[in-house]
Amino acid sequence: MKAITQDSYGGPEQLRLVQRAVPQPADDEVLLKVAAAGLDRGTWHLMHGLPYIIRPAFGLRAPRQPIPGLDVAGTVVAMGADVTNLAVGDSVFGFAKGSFAEYAVADPSKLAPMPSGLEPAAAAALGVSGLTALGAVYDRAHVKAGQRVLITGASGGVGSYAVQLAADLGAEVTGVCSASKAEFVRSLGAARVLDYTAGPISAEQPFDVIMDIAGLTSVRQLRALLTETGTIVMVGGEGDNRWTSGFGRTVRAAVLSPFIKQKITMFLSSERSEDLVRLAELVERGAVTPQLDRVLPLAEAATAMELLEQGHIRGKIALTTDTSLD
Repeated sequence: MKAITQDSYGGPEQLRLVQRAVPQPADDEVLLKVAAAGLDRGTWHLMHGLPYIIRPAFGLRAPRQPIPGLDVAGTVVAMGADVTNLAVGDSVFGFAKGSFAEYAVADPSKLAPMPSGLEPAAAAALGVSGLTALGAVYDRAHVKAGQRVLITGASGGVGSYAVQLAADLGAEVTGVCSASKAEFVRSLGAARVLDYTAGPISAEQPFDVIMDIAGLTSVRQLRALLTETGTIVMVGGEGDNRWTSGFGRTVRAAVLSPFIKQKITMFLSSERSEDLVRLAELVERGAVTPQLDRVLPLAEAATAMELLEQGHIRGKIALTTDTSLD
């Protein structure tokens, strides 16, 4: 099979298109014929091996999993002896081991039926970013109709889902992004858009909820924008520290939370099938739609990662194994 691999940590230049043997599923796994794979910031971090604190789990000097990719959409073509909840021929989406390939193995508990009417590339863009937004909006922030919600990083993968989900719940959403992406964020349901390049974020009225996805604003500044009993959900964020990146900032904020009236919480995406089903139901209801900036062939994985790295993407980017695009 064709697969993208990397032999050492580094940038997109480390990615190579090679021929590899088709992996075989263990007794509790399934084999997927990959139709499409999504890109996310987590895959970028694993490609670079950053921050350094992740390396004991993922490989000290090189990626333990040489084929990158987590988000996937495809068809079950083989199953381990212990798998009972799926069948050969099922179209699924979710998470796989090394989805940047024509075939990948996956844990059935991290897959769900593909939403009806959705193209594989769009389904592949749902997993990591969609579940992160779902958990942050529904399970951490508990967004309600009429609330004022501020979302930083509103034009990105997680942000594009979060804006749609919060707006669907009836919240008044303010999105933060660059001026060039303002109309895109408005099209997702944001009532107002703020340009982060124009100066510090400001607002005439405080927000009930702030979802900090970009991580570019200090916690002190975010708290100043919040009501006395409001909630900040810290979803992501980068940092210059190669050892901890944005983790240190997030942990310090969470430690502060018990000592103030405002609530500060962090959220990491789940990979559970039941949450994928929740997300699929929202897609089928029309509450949320994957926003694909572009779809590239598998062979152009390095180009796709460069685009993600440069921050020019509106929403998501996906790779397809459809050879007609090569």
